[in-house]
Amino acid sequence: MDTLPRDSSPITAASPEMTAILALAHRAAHSEAKVLITGESGVGKELFAREIHQHSRRAAGPLVTVNCAGLTETLLESELFGHDRGSFTGAYRDKPGKLEQADGGTLFLDEVGEMSLRMQALLLRFLENGEVQRVGSSERMRRVDARIVTATNRDLAERVASGDFREDLLYRLRVIHIHVPPLRDRRADVRPLVEYFASRRARPVQFTEGAIELLQRYRWPGNVRELQNVVEQAVWQSGATEIAPEHLPLAIRAADSLVHTRERRRQVADDLYEALVTGTYSFWAHIHPLFLMRDITRHDISELVRRGLQTTRGSYRGLLPLFKMQPQDYQRFHNFLTAHGCKVEFRDYRNGDAPRAPERRELGPLSPSAPPAARPGRDARA
Repeated sequence: MDTLPRDSSPITAASPEMTAILALAHRAAHSEAKVLITGESGVGKELFAREIHQHSRRAAGPLVTVNCAGLTETLLESELFGHDRGSFTGAYRDKPGKLEQADGGTLFLDEVGEMSLRMQALLLRFLENGEVQRVGSSERMRRVDARIVTATNRDLAERVASGDFREDLLYRLRVIHIHVPPLRDRRADVRPLVEYFASRRARPVQFTEGAIELLQRYRWPGNVRELQNVVEQAVWQSGATEIAPEHLPLAIRAADSLVHTRERRRQVADDLYEALVTGTYSFWAHIHPLFLMRDITRHDISELVRRGLQTTRGSYRGLLPLFKMQPQDYQRFHNFLTAHGCKVEFRDYRNGDAPRAPERRELGPLSPSAPPAARPGRDARA
């Protein structure tokens, strides 16, 4: 249940983007319409749900939160709708569901995009009639007055297109849509967020201008949650009252040297490879975003793959743990390399006597035109 005072806001909004979104959240609070909050993991979607509840006429009522991704379908049904004693094994007493607990207040469904189709149908039925029936109950349905606020880091339109999310439910949930941008798109918020996190420590600390500049240039794949972790890590591990660039984690300092030092282009692939194998970077969280932002080129990716294949003796599957990817990423990784013309012939590395990599040359920014297609016959699966 939310316990924040009504006139307080836990959201730090210094950038124009966040100021506008916060104003939209306050307007949404004065409505009874359903709200869908979207954004990457770690941007603060739950804080916006709290903000909406705290500034609404329901602020005196409960704010009940359910993580839809953390429960199986059966448990989620019982969690939302409740159950009667004896309705299933382990149901030793009657239990009201979260919808009943949120009566007069707000129910926040986090990660709603992970719901099964059956649970989506049950939720849609409640949204249409406002009635709840506990699992295993033969009593008449109870009417519940709860406002529904949902959040997801998924693209629900894509989920609808793939058949994994109900289109009619999406329309019901997305009456008001609030999209929270990633931290890399609102760098003006980094400084006040750092100051806020630093002020919460028992020992007061300050960050130097050099440290702040490094933090502002970092891409923050983990968004605000990652920034909070970095601030806490720097404060506790340094033991200093003033945090300088050398006190920041290596990932922050390495990213700055990789992206912003153009004269070191010949060492980019080496630096990226070292960051991957030492665990500082992972391919999808760090290398992939750098490529999308054109901070590195197709040539850099190919050079990175060459170094990896030399280590794994031509095994593309061996690149998965080396580049900190999951086994299920194998096809996705191949598709990425093929789409952008970065595939490297693995047979050249199978005998352990890898060919000498071509000398690196300076490449300009990627052309906005479509990348060249991979050569036919080279889409081998090692």
